[in-house]
Amino acid sequence: MNEERIVVAGGGLAGLRAGERVRELGFRGELVIVGAERHLPYHRPALSKEAVLGELRARDLRLAAGRELDAVWRLGTAVTHLEPDRHVVGLPGGEELSYDGLVVATGVEPRHLAGAPRHDPRVHVLRTVDDALAIKRAIGATQGLVVVVGGGLIGCELASTVRALGRDVAIVSRSGMLLGNAVGRDIAETVTRAHRSHGVRLALGVDIRHWVRQRGGVGVHLSDGQVFFAAVVVIAVGASPATAWLRGSGLDVSDGVLCDPTCHVVGASDVVAAGDVARWPNLRFPGPPRRVEHWLNAVEMGRAAAENLLAGRSDARPFTPVPRFWTEQYGMRIQGSGLPATGDDTITLAASRKDHRTVTGFVKGGRLVGMVGLDAPTAMIRLAPELWRQNGVAAPARALPGHRPDPVGTPAHAPVVRARPVGRRLVRIGPRDR
Repeated sequence: MNEERIVVAGGGLAGLRAGERVRELGFRGELVIVGAERHLPYHRPALSKEAVLGELRARDLRLAAGRELDAVWRLGTAVTHLEPDRHVVGLPGGEELSYDGLVVATGVEPRHLAGAPRHDPRVHVLRTVDDALAIKRAIGATQGLVVVVGGGLIGCELASTVRALGRDVAIVSRSGMLLGNAVGRDIAETVTRAHRSHGVRLALGVDIRHWVRQRGGVGVHLSDGQVFFAAVVVIAVGASPATAWLRGSGLDVSDGVLCDPTCHVVGASDVVAAGDVARWPNLRFPGPPRRVEHWLNAVEMGRAAAENLLAGRSDARPFTPVPRFWTEQYGMRIQGSGLPATGDDTITLAASRKDHRTVTGFVKGGRLVGMVGLDAPTAMIRLAPELWRQNGVAAPARALPGHRPDPVGTPAHAPVVRARPVGRRLVRIGPRDR
């Protein structure tokens, strides 16, 4: 492909890593990266924390590799359509860009709530660096209440950041607990208590009935009769795949773009997908094709998609990661591995007798499919081989920082953890686990 062109649709992390990988593998043709944002790729996890706190500016978030990559960057340009039979993507103004290989990495877009004020400077979403800076400015311009709608990872991180600024904040969520299914009941209850103890006003298990724009703020009227008068509102209720440009292409975009196990897009030749927008069957875990919206998945899938694009569909290898994620709030660190949300039961894998530190396992059909740890990084490392063992292969060394696998890939001291009553064969967390 040395005289050919690869187009990457999406200027985020997955697109960047795909572009880097094709260059590492010797592609010498033209590499064009088209991104809707006007910024080079940046560190998105910092948006709900350091960016809103004001500790980092937009240029501080940039990933250095983006400036060094041998690529043509078309920033501030949104792809408009795809014609897979012609190997063409559309750009604004009727421009067309032909490709020999295409990486779909357009990510996701924040969801809005029906009835919520649009184009109101007091109501925000958080997805981009521009969003984060707008929220920072809005919070700095008023002393009133900040209302975060949504009790997931982003909503909780943002609420803890607002409290660090010394500002009053409330979280409104349909769920009865913060984080809910993402981390399991025990950890969710601990996180909920932490937010309450830090002064966050919680309205859980409620809906928003209506919004009232008022001078100086927005009235948020809840189903239980409560009314919050918000100086700033941030809607953090999840995201939807950015696939509007693929409508009419003939591809399955019912929940992201459908791929086969090797990241190749179903129904198109010479097209792969990566990151939040890609829905694919991870052969390591049971169940239908699914999307994974985690930062580390964007890194790994961008690279894997690039490798398989150059290899061709017939020689491509399945992409079978064990996803990982993390969040930090009030000094607590939550780490997740696998697919916890797919579990139908939970077990305690590790626990401290003295404090809240714990690891919860998520089980489906008697099989460990995920685990989430609260302030238990060492226990998570010790338990990782069992999660890998029960889902296809032994853990490679790079997945287990600080551990050297034995010849069959599993540390000899690793406990065998199966679905069983809580309290049997627990990994006890001691004072040196932090």
